[in-house]
Amino acid sequence: MLAALRAPDLASVVEWREARPAAREQIERVHPARYLDGLERLARAGGGALDADTVMSGASWEAALAAAGVAIDAVELGLARGTAFGATRPPGHHALAARAMGFCLVNNVVVAARHAQRLGKSRVLIVDWDVHHGNGTQALVERDPSVCYVSMHQYPWYPGTGAEDERGVGNVFNVPRPPGLPRATYVRDLLAAVDAALAGWGRGTRPDLLLVSAGFDSLAGDPLGGFTLAPEDMADWTTALRERVAPAPVVGMLEGGYRLDLLAAGVRAHVRALAS
Repeated sequence: MLAALRAPDLASVVEWREARPAAREQIERVHPARYLDGLERLARAGGGALDADTVMSGASWEAALAAAGVAIDAVELGLARGTAFGATRPPGHHALAARAMGFCLVNNVVVAARHAQRLGKSRVLIVDWDVHHGNGTQALVERDPSVCYVSMHQYPWYPGTGAEDERGVGNVFNVPRPPGLPRATYVRDLLAAVDAALAGWGRGTRPDLLLVSAGFDSLAGDPLGGFTLAPEDMADWTTALRERVAPAPVVGMLEGGYRLDLLAAGVRAHVRALAS
């Protein structure tokens, strides 16, 4: 992915920035200190399994701090420049307040949203196109009307959440879809949900910031999903979302994506559309 973004044809549009690791107080806006202490202790002990899918190594705590720091710095850069992309790994959208799951330790996109709100961007829209439902993101914001969450995801699929009738306080818009549909159907349905969110939660106004939980396991051929999307669909989504929320900044955050060539192609398409 990083090599794809360093391709010569992107040199004039991509500005590279290395983030600082997040401070504990920044992450504790989302996750309780006791939970974070447990992650740090496990990493210092050499790592171990948190659940059947989520395993820490001795370096995982530092990686989690780095990823959350990328999310925070991407928000700051996006607010200053209009767009940004955070190469956040581990991903974050499955992480609950006090539980790691689905490869996720810290919920990067919600950390980013809370940081943006501290900077005065009070109304934040999160759009999630990862093939898996961001159960952690939904759980962390579904009682907070200042944040709206829109997710299109394969259903039924891991983690089993994300039914259409899960609405939070009118700020959750789930688009559960089966695998194998035509590409155009997925593209259309996500944008329709965003339009519904802007009309309902937004009451016709624009958010102060759009955060994209950009998972590239929704591309055709990813081993952990069954959607049929192509990289150009991510580019089209990015352009359409920018138009819908303008002049609000748009910041992408990396979530899933488990076939590396597809991940690289999808991120490249997304970043090019952000930079255009």
